[in-house]
Amino acid sequence: MDTSNNIFKKFDIPIPNTVYCYENEKQIEICKYLTDLVKDEQQKKAYAIAFHHLGSSFNIYKSNGFKQWKANQK
Repeated sequence: MDTSNNIFKKFDIPIPNTVYCYENEKQIEICKYLTDLVKDEQQKKAYAIAFHHLGSSFNIYKSNGFKQWKANQK
């Protein structure tokens, strides 16, 4: 999976700059999470609100949505 900066542009949602600093494995995991997230309009809106309200302190990898998604992957 290509995890260059372009891979995240397909989601049409804001992506925190910290994502680009993560190692490849975390970026792939986040990409899979976002692929599922954008399928649900309500989740997509909640993500965008959290991103905008928290600004630079928003951490997708530590977000509740990501943690819940990851727990459901097991």
